[in-house]
Amino acid sequence: MRLLVIEDEERLAATLKRGLEAAGYAVDVAHDGRVGLYMAREYPYQAIVLDIMLPGLNGYRVCARLRAESIDTPILMLTAKNGEYDEAEALDTGADDYLAKPFSYVVLEARLRALLRRGGARRQSLLRVDDLWLDPGNRTCGRGEVRIDLTAKEFAVLECLALRADEVVPKAEVVEQVWSAAFDGDLNIVEVYVSALRRKVDVPFGRHTIETVRGSGYRVAGHGR
Repeated sequence: MRLLVIEDEERLAATLKRGLEAAGYAVDVAHDGRVGLYMAREYPYQAIVLDIMLPGLNGYRVCARLRAESIDTPILMLTAKNGEYDEAEALDTGADDYLAKPFSYVVLEARLRALLRRGGARRQSLLRVDDLWLDPGNRTCGRGEVRIDLTAKEFAVLECLALRADEVVPKAEVVEQVWSAAFDGDLNIVEVYVSALRRKVDVPFGRHTIETVRGSGYRVAGHGR
């Protein structure tokens, strides 16, 4: 699941990036409103964390332009402390939620989970492939009545594949969605996580849901028995 943070305070942006990546999200960061607007137009983010006070283009204008272009990615806007007018204007320009600075990181992550549960155009409440299910809002997974414990990154990789069930997803696209656009490591890291996933979601249940399509990528397939 890929997020965009548009925040000009570099230390705060770096802290948000570290925390959200530790929770399993892929996170891109922009420190300028114009750059953030370009990225939000070009890439398929599942949610955007958007500050109001930005160089180049403020958060209100970024939000308003995205909505005018029918880009309905959920937006959590960061407002000034006790800024009632800021909060009202954030909602009026198309933001889905707001959070006043200074804020609790725990609350920010919970607000993001709520946005993702409510959905935006790209989200589904529950992903199912045969008896395998994933709940993106609560970040839980299982087969039938059996819960399966996954790490944050394992869940993110499986979600990336399950969102495109029965399609072949190249390694590069998994990396882009799970590790962010800035990742410059070895694409074979995807193999490591796919192997770990198979040991948890396939092998104990006698399934072969996660398929390797040699030379192309991976596919989560229904009726993988």
